[in-house]
Amino acid sequence: MAPDRPIRVLQPFEKLLPTANPYIVMLHRALESTSGVEPLFFSYGRALRGGYDVVHLHWPETRLSGRTRPRRIVRRALAFAFLARVRLFRVPIVRTVHNLELPTGMTRLDYLYLRLVDRWTTLRIGLNETTPLPPGTPAVTILLGHYRDWFAGAAHEEAQAGRIGYAGLVRRYKNVEGLVAAFVEAHAQDETLSLVVAGKPSTAELERDVRAAAAGDDAVTFDLRYLDDADLVRVVTSCELVALPFRHMHNSSTILLALSLDRPVLVPRNDANAAIAAEVGPGWIHMFDGDLSGRQLQDAVRAARLPRSDRADLSRRGWAAVGTAHRDAYVRALRARRG
Repeated sequence: MAPDRPIRVLQPFEKLLPTANPYIVMLHRALESTSGVEPLFFSYGRALRGGYDVVHLHWPETRLSGRTRPRRIVRRALAFAFLARVRLFRVPIVRTVHNLELPTGMTRLDYLYLRLVDRWTTLRIGLNETTPLPPGTPAVTILLGHYRDWFAGAAHEEAQAGRIGYAGLVRRYKNVEGLVAAFVEAHAQDETLSLVVAGKPSTAELERDVRAAAAGDDAVTFDLRYLDDADLVRVVTSCELVALPFRHMHNSSTILLALSLDRPVLVPRNDANAAIAAEVGPGWIHMFDGDLSGRQLQDAVRAARLPRSDRADLSRRGWAAVGTAHRDAYVRALRARRG
């Protein structure tokens, strides 16, 4: 890197699609606004040709996927060629640790690629202060940014008394069917409660399971499709409480999304969620132990009605600070790689 130009950082996405993860879009915009950094969109032409100083990865397994077998073979070959070039030319890899475990259902060759990425990563970015990393691993913590600016122009609904909500992609590990079952139990004791589940399920089988968990309870409303931003805001702000009963939760942007829209959240008790609760102030994060039950859901609704501050404290999660922290991480990775 020449001292008179910004650090050129190869990002892992080709363009910012309308359906892109808002975190990726906000991060890219923050980097564009940060002096000393030039984020570059990904293409294999650029990746194999060079002209970048740092590679930033988020979910490296996405480079291996393809709708057909020939396409997957080609994408794997290109992914390994890219990784070999990065290694040969000693380009530092910065990797944001979104998930603690490897994805399932991949081939041995895919897992080899992920192990090489892991082994050759120069610097890891943890999204919260409780992310466990191997001892001696160079790492920094850069907290997930908030969504207040992202949703600044969206119309909000009035919260409906007793309404509990889930909004976002429906995945098996998110235990949405467990939420529905717990709600049916709670609703049998308190008929003022209602539940809305909104978001696109990953499989038709999961959609059937989520619907079946309602057992015909007409207080459960389903809107199982992809939600645009306006629909997402409408669903979340219509609720007294957003419930996220994930089986595994470490970095959940949905927590910050709900807090950014001024709605309290129910989440499983763990160190990461306890840290957010301490950060944002009392009354915003409610936690449950074990499997979510109807009683715990009722208790959380009552707790969400207690007095709290007008807004959750998200002052540590502004995107200007996120951009600056990433620039500093890229500088550190370059120095470490050269050393």
